[in-house]
Amino acid sequence: MVQHQAIEPEFGWYMPTRGDGPFIGVKPDRVVDTAYMIRVAQAVEEAGYTFALIPTGGHCTDAWIMGATLAAHTKVFKPLVAMRPGLIAPALAARMGATLDEVTGGRALINIVTGSSAEDMKAMGDSLAFDKDARYARTLEYIKIVRQLWINSQQVEGNQILASRGKSQEVEPFDFNGQYFQIEGGVSYPPPVQKPHPPFYFGGSSPAAKRTAAEIADVYLMWAEPLEWIKEQIDEVEYHRDVLHRTQGIDRNIRYGIRAQVVIRETEEEAWAAAKLIVSKVDPATLQETEARFSQAESAGQQRQNQVRRQSAKHDYVIAPNFWAGLSVVRGGGAMAFVGTPDQVADRLIEYIDIGVSSFILSGYPNLEEASISGKALIPAVKKKLQERAAVTNKDSFVS
Repeated sequence: MVQHQAIEPEFGWYMPTRGDGPFIGVKPDRVVDTAYMIRVAQAVEEAGYTFALIPTGGHCTDAWIMGATLAAHTKVFKPLVAMRPGLIAPALAARMGATLDEVTGGRALINIVTGSSAEDMKAMGDSLAFDKDARYARTLEYIKIVRQLWINSQQVEGNQILASRGKSQEVEPFDFNGQYFQIEGGVSYPPPVQKPHPPFYFGGSSPAAKRTAAEIADVYLMWAEPLEWIKEQIDEVEYHRDVLHRTQGIDRNIRYGIRAQVVIRETEEEAWAAAKLIVSKVDPATLQETEARFSQAESAGQQRQNQVRRQSAKHDYVIAPNFWAGLSVVRGGGAMAFVGTPDQVADRLIEYIDIGVSSFILSGYPNLEEASISGKALIPAVKKKLQERAAVTNKDSFVS
């Protein structure tokens, strides 16, 4: 097991652009418009979360425009927006990402979305909708281009103008000739505010995804799973990172994150009651339809979520103390939930911190209220416990 350096954890929330309300498995009962999203973003910021994932695909609004809008109505809120290699040309994506970083004062975060459901990719015109390995190969080329364009955009020597190919340029043009992309004289303006560039968040549980993560991810994201499962995923990415170092001399630092739900109340009994209320209106027909759809999912991550749900079903979907799969009977993706008091959930998150996780993207139902409830109670509890533990460790070191 790789030894992980202690990293200050970051806490992000989720923007419910698909819909919001206290129940899932039924039609959302709230009007989710731009005004509502601004309210959620401001509540997220006030509660102590520093960023939020803005989803993409399906019935979502555009993450880039929504992210820029929400950043304009907040002060520290960082929008995590989707960069989709099959849908936006890489040089244009580089310019969009750098511009978002500039207009937000260095608050842009980039979520690399290699694929989604085949139906969504077909609907959006992705020619590789049914070729997962090819999509990851394309993603690798894509991010290498974006990253190099960003790096080149910062290579201005004072006020000197670099001459290239008989033309005056503020940056060195970039050429690329790959299997999926060809660029001649590529440039990107403006340079990003963050150095060397806005961080790339990247997820995917397949072997191809983990090999790709080793080369491009700044934060490797996983849907919440039992501790041992997450440890195994981290070790697999670390293995590919080590191979990259040994074979190409590239030594990259990668942080790890999980996407999960939270239900936090003053007592554990209240928390469990609130959690089970979320799925209390789902009808049996919806459960059957959802189970059939999830079982046919091509996503390796969704198949892992299915396995957790099925294994925990006989225990009322309780996976481990304060860890519940009950929402996954109807919700796809990161449906596993931490349920309990602030101290209990803080203890659970610290267990993940101890194996190398430092980024948490959380959500709840409804997202507006649950952001405030969880952030104001959970984030201080985690930080306090980590500080107390560090103080004890430092005292013991001093004594010894």
